[in-house]
Amino acid sequence: MTTSPVQGLRGPSRRRGRIAAATAVLSSLALLAACSGPPRSGTGSTGAGVGLSASTPPARGEIDSFTWAVYAEPPTLDYTVAFDYPQNTVLSNVCESLMRWTPGLTVQPGLARKASNPDPVTWVYDLRADVRFHDGKVMTADDVVYSLGRQRDPKNAAAWAQVFRNVTSITKTGPLQVTVKLKKPDSQFPQYMATAAGVVASKAGVEAAGKDYGTTGDLACTGPFTLGAWSKGQSIELERFDGYWGTKAKAKKAVFRILTDPSARTNAMLSGEIDGGYLIPTESYDRLRNSGVGTLWFGEGLSTVNVNITNMTGPLGDLRVRKALSLALDRPGFVRAGLGGAGTVTSSLTTRAAWAGASERTRRAAFDGLPPTTRDIEKARALIKEAGATGQSLTVATSSIGQDVSLLATAIQAAGTQIGLRINLKTIAPNAFTALFTDPKAREGIDMFPLTYYDSITDPLDLLQNFRTGAYMNFAGYSDKGYDALVDEATGAYAPERRMRIEAEMQKRVAEQLPWIPVAEWPTAVFLNKRITGAPTTIAYMYHPWAAGVGAAR
Repeated sequence: MTTSPVQGLRGPSRRRGRIAAATAVLSSLALLAACSGPPRSGTGSTGAGVGLSASTPPARGEIDSFTWAVYAEPPTLDYTVAFDYPQNTVLSNVCESLMRWTPGLTVQPGLARKASNPDPVTWVYDLRADVRFHDGKVMTADDVVYSLGRQRDPKNAAAWAQVFRNVTSITKTGPLQVTVKLKKPDSQFPQYMATAAGVVASKAGVEAAGKDYGTTGDLACTGPFTLGAWSKGQSIELERFDGYWGTKAKAKKAVFRILTDPSARTNAMLSGEIDGGYLIPTESYDRLRNSGVGTLWFGEGLSTVNVNITNMTGPLGDLRVRKALSLALDRPGFVRAGLGGAGTVTSSLTTRAAWAGASERTRRAAFDGLPPTTRDIEKARALIKEAGATGQSLTVATSSIGQDVSLLATAIQAAGTQIGLRINLKTIAPNAFTALFTDPKAREGIDMFPLTYYDSITDPLDLLQNFRTGAYMNFAGYSDKGYDALVDEATGAYAPERRMRIEAEMQKRVAEQLPWIPVAEWPTAVFLNKRITGAPTTIAYMYHPWAAGVGAAR
């Protein structure tokens, strides 16, 4: 968000096609294994020399509780609208999905013990037996049909509705079996069943909660933790669920402290008031790394920092203006100051790691020939003059969430000023920043805002599909019929290499048209003090029950 998908929304995620539908019978596990992502080994590195790891050392024992920092309070924990960091960081430990994203960014069975694909438009999910909801009731196929149905219900305005756009029916085909029928082959649908789109909640529990579901009381889910006390504006507590079907959580309680001020979050970690947190303020990297009170870890984030164009009815509707802003941005300066040096400049909207399933030839096709990241102020000024945009005004949203947001907004303002535009900054509170992704009214009067987009699956299409006409995060209404055709073609291609060849063409098209302006790749950061360990370092924590592994470090 600032997903998918910011540190202010880092938002979630979403397809091309000259290809006839595959007719072979495919098992989902084979397909999903082919979509497995990095890190393939224990460590890697960014261009800035920051070492990456898949996880922190495993816990040595149980603990009574640990305290975790989140930068904003979730407006709700209803899984149908869990589309930002604060919601998913908490929810991933309470509610579970049919499939599961692992810390290694691969997909494995979750509440479904098996998924199969008997024909190109059918997915069958065989459920685990004896999985219990937090109220003790056993999960059934009826609960799955109901839960996925909520995502499709227009009355819910679900953030994940796009995932289900090709679904024609979801039916119970056995006590522990659910069958999904599609209009046409959809390579993305089975992958998204490992995200909040695939969450299963108790039908009885959700209906009993009514309009209050997600804001108070039981979430009616199956995860290793249950929702405990929620002190609005202060904290959310999770209690260990001892009836959990999987490996029991190592902590009896996890407490999420809501700290909207970046300095307050950092100081709480340094003092020991907070044991750890994701989305570490970039300005605090060095303080935490050199503090001696814990360790700052980095992992694969599948995240790019971008300028989200939200209004193309004004000057930004002219491609020359978008290109000029891209040419004028000081990307290296932003990476140094805004990302604490832990990032790499890019002109690609997708990360290189998202292409892990592609051949070297396809990866080269996706990245070779992209626009340069070097600045060219004179050329940018000429484009602004040619477009007749000199002196025109644009508004950029900013927030105090962290320097990754505020300094990128400032960098956009500086770039625009240098090339003859008037850039105004509009400051939005951290708790309200997430509304930019869910409420059109919140975007009124705003032309751009900083967006750190994380992929919700290990596939470039997760991001690239956002520029399809009418897509959930296509806020500016960008439309290209040729691009839409490529989205459809890629969506229908189950074979990863075939699909990614199409996605490489899509990547080049968006790089030329700039519906968003790419700035940098950014790894995930997590801080743990010396008391705890066991948290994954990768972006998988958004949908993986990461808190269950957190326990005593010694």
